Amino acid sequence: MDENAEILCEKRGQAGLITLNRPRALNALTLGMVREMRRALDAWATDPAVTRIVVTGAGEKAFCAGGDIRRLSEFGRVGEKEEALAFWREEYQLNALIKRYPKPYISLIDGIVMGGGVGISLHGSYRVAGERYLFAMPEVGIGFFPDVGATYALPRLPGRMGMYIALTGDRIRRADAMMLGLATHAVESGQIDALREALIAGEPVDAALSKASVDPGPAPLSVHESLIDSCFSAESVPAILQRLDKAAAEGSEFAAGLAATMRTKSPTSLSIAFEQVRRGGALDFEGAMKTEFRIVSRIAEGHDFYEGVRATLVDKDGKPHWQPATLDAVDKAAIEGYFASLGVHELEIS
Repeated sequence: MDENAEILCEKRGQAGLITLNRPRALNALTLGMVREMRRALDAWATDPAVTRIVVTGAGEKAFCAGGDIRRLSEFGRVGEKEEALAFWREEYQLNALIKRYPKPYISLIDGIVMGGGVGISLHGSYRVAGERYLFAMPEVGIGFFPDVGATYALPRLPGRMGMYIALTGDRIRRADAMMLGLATHAVESGQIDALREALIAGEPVDAALSKASVDPGPAPLSVHESLIDSCFSAESVPAILQRLDKAAAEGSEFAAGLAATMRTKSPTSLSIAFEQVRRGGALDFEGAMKTEFRIVSRIAEGHDFYEGVRATLVDKDGKPHWQPATLDAVDKAAIEGYFASLGVHELEIS
């Protein structure tokens, strides 16, 4: 096995062990990694020697910080959008496989888990959070949208937490992740290696996880839960901002911060994300993934994604010029268009 490969997939003991191996790139996913992960998972699904899947990220900073967004945007800029769509198509198909995987699927997350990293962990059976756990779906800040199954998962979080996460991109740490169900177990960072070895050795999964689990402590977000529910239940993005502004005027610094954050995001992306969460509660997982492929196929033809990546990752000036620049200028019919059928180009999930 090539220890320098982007992803390492090996059978060890009773485990199918997957290690995302691009630590200097925060283990960001490439199409090659998606394909190798799919190949391994397909093979292990029917291999009686493999009784559980264990997924980890190399290095101490990240489990997986997402897809390789800069590379994907470069494909679009030079007219190779089909290359980018091939990544998203196969990534979404991988997310669907993980959702329905027939064996325990355990992600050991002790660092950043964002975007594509969420897609290869959240839909599995167990999400184990170390002390460095840091979750976010920050896509609206780069002119993109919360994908990799967020359309299904976010509406199913408690209260209006999913809408809050989608529209703000706020970072969620371990205790809050446990409260929300984003993580299933909390462990000490220093115990993750021992837990991985116990799982490899074939210790019953639930017993191994229970033995390693610790109390993550109080969830800071819980004090803001009622405000989030009251503001993010509004009927549109502008209405949410109105409620946040009202709460801010009444003295809520938390609400003021959220409103200020949202006003820096792409108006188009905010509008898409709102509609995703609004619709997603009525969709099954396959329907959610098909919806996301419809959206990403249109995003790839648009402006804000490329502009957001430029401002955030390329020029790093932090000054994106969104088109349109305001929520009031967003065309409702245009947003509806992102959700329309692709006909013969619809995502196929097998």
